[in-house]
Formats: sequence, C-alpha cells, structure tokens
Amino acid sequence: MQRAEEAVRESIWAVKLLGAIFDLDGTILDSMFIWDRIGEDYLLRRGIAPEKGLSEKLKAMSLLDSANYYRENYGILDDVETIAEDINDMLFHFYAFEAELKSGVFQMLEHLRSAGVKMCIATATDRALVEVALRRIGISHYFGKILTCTEVGFGKSSPEIYNSALEYLDLDIEEVLVFEDAIHAVETAKNSGFKVVGVYDESSIDDQEEIKRLSDYYLKSFTERSFQYD
Repeated sequence: MQRAEEAVRESIWAVKLLGAIFDLDGTILDSMFIWDRIGEDYLLRRGIAPEKGLSEKLKAMSLLDSANYYRENYGILDDVETIAEDINDMLFHFYAFEAELKSGVFQMLEHLRSAGVKMCIATATDRALVEVALRRIGISHYFGKILTCTEVGFGKSSPEIYNSALEYLDLDIEEVLVFEDAIHAVETAKNSGFKVVGVYDESSIDDQEEIKRLSDYYLKSFTERSFQYD
C-alpha cells in the first residue's frame, strides 16, 4: 500500500502540467478552523443561538450566500452586504496577522513557478482577506490572478469559478490541475471535466475516503512529494 501511495504522489509531478488552480483555505493555508467557527461566532455576538451543524451548511456557500442564509433563517434585518462586512471585519485580523501556509506549500509553489506553470487562486474567501494574507506571507507573486466566489457570483457548488480560472489561464482543461480540500469543491471540479488533486485537511477528515475516490491524485501533505518534473 505504501508503495502504491508513493507512486501516486510522484505521478502528479510527471503530468505535463501547464496550469494550476489553487483553493486557498484548507488547501494552501492552514485556516479552515476559523471558518468552522465564524458563523457561530457571528450569531453569538448578536445574541442568537446557532443551529447544530451550521458550519457544514455554510461550507459550500460564498460569503454573500452565507449572509443571505442568516437573513432568511435567523431574522437578521441587515442587508447581505452589511452582514458580509461584519463577518469580514471579524476575519480580517486572522488573515492579516495569523494565517499560515501548510507545510511544504512554499517549496511546491517555487517548484511549479520554476517549471513555468501558470497559477491562480480560486476561493470562496473575499479578496481583501486573500490579498492581505498572501502579501504578509510573501507568496502573492506566484499567482497571476485571484478569483473569488463573491466576484464570480457563484459558490463552489457551481462550476463558474473554475471555468473563469481556466479562461484566465488560457489553456486546455487537460493541461490544468485543480487543488482542493473540500468534497463539494472536488465534486464540482471533477464534474466540470478538470483533473483534481485532493488535499488532506483535518476539517474534512470525514470525507477523505470519498475525496480520494473522486480525485485524480491525492496529497496527505505537500511535504510528501517528489520534486522531479518531466
């Protein structure tokens, strides 16, 4: 089994890869834990008891979709933009001062850049949070474009953000890999015809077997890989 897993890891870097679409939270940033609690924290600050399993419901939603969910299900009268701004204010400090890369990501990005692979970000996180984190960590220059679900207008249960990323990369879909940690995003990318690298994150631990089954490749960690590139 160990030999088989190692072969799969190395085969990722043998792909004739020209482009890469990276999710942010849980894929290259160790940050999903903040999202697992932000919805509950927002409601508790307003004196509202959150429902059981709220974080799971919000995972597939953009920030504006989440804000609309609060309006429809919790009777919050603020408009969706105001709700989203309030949540972003809660998140900004984390991204500006605390969020960190997952192990091995920096070396992997440098490796792909050196190989001439064109890269972009496709994330449900709002742009201001993405940009402040990438600048602080020092990896903004690896990505030619940041695409967000809010700006595209759809969450990752729809393929629009991946199609927009592919349009930016200006490559054939067979030349691109999508890196994702969440099951709903893996499903969407695969159903849209992309090759997918499933990336382990503790927040999706219950979905790992299904992520492995759906993904073309799977990484337990970015440190467990070959740097060889054909």
